[in-house]
Amino acid sequence: MSEDRYSRQVRFSGIGESGQQKLVEASVLLVGCGGLGTVLADMLGRAGIGKLHIIDRDYVELSNLQRQMLFTTADATERLPKAAAARDRLALINPEITVEATIGEFSAACADELVADASLVIDGTDNLGTRYLINDACVAAGKPWIYGAAVGSSGMAMSITPGASPCFRCIFPEAPRAGSAQTCDTAGVLSPILHQVAAQQATLAFQLLTGDHGQTGQLFQFDCWTGQFDRLDLRTAKNPECVCCGLRNFEHLDAVARETTTSLCGRNAIQIAPATPDAVDLAALAERLRRSGRVTENPYLLSFAGDGVSFTVFRDGRAVVHETTDAVVARGIRDRYV
Repeated sequence: MSEDRYSRQVRFSGIGESGQQKLVEASVLLVGCGGLGTVLADMLGRAGIGKLHIIDRDYVELSNLQRQMLFTTADATERLPKAAAARDRLALINPEITVEATIGEFSAACADELVADASLVIDGTDNLGTRYLINDACVAAGKPWIYGAAVGSSGMAMSITPGASPCFRCIFPEAPRAGSAQTCDTAGVLSPILHQVAAQQATLAFQLLTGDHGQTGQLFQFDCWTGQFDRLDLRTAKNPECVCCGLRNFEHLDAVARETTTSLCGRNAIQIAPATPDAVDLAALAERLRRSGRVTENPYLLSFAGDGVSFTVFRDGRAVVHETTDAVVARGIRDRYV
């Protein structure tokens, strides 16, 4: 471990030499590498987290660059998977740490294994379904995790320690009805709120990893436009009848494997994920699709545009169909061409 690299951090009394050593020995799973995830990855990597495992299903696009640090115009031009692009950039920033990239969906099929290898899980996602799954997996494994979310100019963050704090479902028992909550599609999102939320998440991560659990179970709320800041002490909100941490019914973790469709935040697109990842021969698919339109490819994915449709196919079998928010239409296009 380079003494110079972390010297200013070590001088901070809350971390010190012993705390820095704990960070170096830690393994963090970062789920999602978009607006929140890229800021988190940058902060965690520079702080010397020994092993950072990033899982993300998406690739870099030009519209990401307004708020997703670590990525460049070249990454967007090459349509590099976000996890891989972040890994490569962090290797240049801090070669002393280990960064592992998984290009794919954080799903019930892989959640147990990924969480088991982590000291801490951090939420960098943009959807509630994945957060409920993270919560199930972490409560089942007894692993702490840190929630974060942002939309428009507002956001929130909270650290959750199974057994010592309410879990995510204690606070949010059910997801809001479809269409009832704002998303980045409808409200947009400002870069400063992503940095503010990610900074709080990173601080909570440093605290948990160095043994300070004083702020677990407290919900931090921000609005960077109005300057509002609130901290709600929710430690007494732990519900003994909670479906997850009380009754230990992990319905998201135990979900039957099935093909899923997801509307991608900030994009007029639908992702279709197979029940189980299945390797696609991208070279063979590219050869077949070139008869119908324009194909671009890299080692991770293939993109097609032609016949009035466009889509991207990943090596693990996922497909993102563009210019539609209708899952039935998206499946039809995928089935017709892939």
